[in-house]
Amino acid sequence: MPHAILRVSEAISIDVGRGIARIDPEVAEKLKISAGDAIEIFGKRRTFALCWTAHPRDAGKGLIRIDGYIRENAGVSIDDKVRVRKISAKYAQGVTLAPTEPLRIVGGEEYVKNILTGRIVAKGDSVPVRIMGRVINLVVTAYQPLADAVIVNEDTIVKISEKVYAATARAVPRITYEDIGGLREAIQKVREMVELPLRHPELFERLGVEAPK
Repeated sequence: MPHAILRVSEAISIDVGRGIARIDPEVAEKLKISAGDAIEIFGKRRTFALCWTAHPRDAGKGLIRIDGYIRENAGVSIDDKVRVRKISAKYAQGVTLAPTEPLRIVGGEEYVKNILTGRIVAKGDSVPVRIMGRVINLVVTAYQPLADAVIVNEDTIVKISEKVYAATARAVPRITYEDIGGLREAIQKVREMVELPLRHPELFERLGVEAPK
């Protein structure tokens, strides 16, 4: 299956938490990826998303727009490169998720199923669920049938484990740039101040200035 190397960029606000990726439309055409197709995103780790139409302004830029949850699942950050290819995904017969903190929701399975319907998930993926004004992370621990990834639909049986998922760096909920509404220019300036010295300390060394820590 053909693939492309794309540069990671932030998701648009309406896509956050929905498991959606938007890729350079010229690349999508070359890979024969249409809106709603499942794609594999391979960074330090492998994850999956459903591809939707990108804005025409992204044409020719070689970008993939994904939110902080997908970036975390793929083990990448903004401006990292990922390998992307189209895949054929099966519909899930059943999906089991575990909370990252003690959690009990009355009717929780049906509520979570409604949120997940139409999403593609893989084992180990962290999935955000908003409950009582809070975002709780659930981790996919198992599913049927056996596949690299599955799509949740109306017939999928969703179960939430009572056992808390073992805490890992991937399972800890994080605030991402996209979680902050508006203030686009201010956020960009903060990002530059925070990320530049971390990504490129050699620039400060050349100037004879100690990089901020």
